[in-house]
Amino acid sequence: MQSHLSRYLQRSAQVISKGLANILLMRGADGPMRAPRVLYSFNSPENIQQFATGCDADIGGLSSVHLDLETRPEINQPIEKSATGIFWGEMRLQVKSGMENKIRGGYAGFRNKNKPAFLFGNLLDDASSHGFLALRLRVAGDPRTHNSYFVNIQTDGPVSTDLWQHRLYFRKQNSWEDVFVPFNNFVRTNAGEMSQTQITMYREKIKSIGISILGGNSGVEGKYELGIDTIGLVNEDDVDHTLASRYISKPILLFLSLLFYRQKNIHNR
Repeated sequence: MQSHLSRYLQRSAQVISKGLANILLMRGADGPMRAPRVLYSFNSPENIQQFATGCDADIGGLSSVHLDLETRPEINQPIEKSATGIFWGEMRLQVKSGMENKIRGGYAGFRNKNKPAFLFGNLLDDASSHGFLALRLRVAGDPRTHNSYFVNIQTDGPVSTDLWQHRLYFRKQNSWEDVFVPFNNFVRTNAGEMSQTQITMYREKIKSIGISILGGNSGVEGKYELGIDTIGLVNEDDVDHTLASRYISKPILLFLSLLFYRQKNIHNR
């Protein structure tokens, strides 16, 4: 197992190498790199360890959350993978005795952990040359939960508490599909509410990407399950519009989502 120091040094080296490569290859002179790019894969134990989970149980609720490796061949064979991620648990609106009227139950989620680079702060992702967030997903579990998933993005912008959010829509049940979300359709939220001022997302410095399931506002309970293969970046030319048309729409917001980040439910272990 790598020590914290070795991980920091490795990430610092990555930052230096990336900067030198951009200089030596004169990237920027020939225009931005617009090829599809995978940011996160969910195909190995090491991949899964890059993410932290949290739910209302951390502050007195009764929901549960897990992010594990799914190895069943019948699940992964359609996309020719030996393993994929599975985000699962039970969404419950009740809270523990004594916590009534103090907290609100009904949420769970995960996001990538911070990637500190020791000498240069955190490693951040640049999505400024891409127009869409691309996710390969498989929705299962109680059908009542299928419309309660959101994708969340935090950037290293001027307001650190901003959270950009978009609902996830699905066309299939328990089958893999590619979901494309235009960056321009994300909604800026802060303190659990939609910000009155909507600005352009600072895509040059993406700090974290995650998925949450929010049952509190819509009164949804039940066992949830979401398979995840990859999260990446694409442009319009890479999107199959016959499959993606219903994802290019106005985002819908549930105000509970930011609590997932503000209540310190996710710990960078």
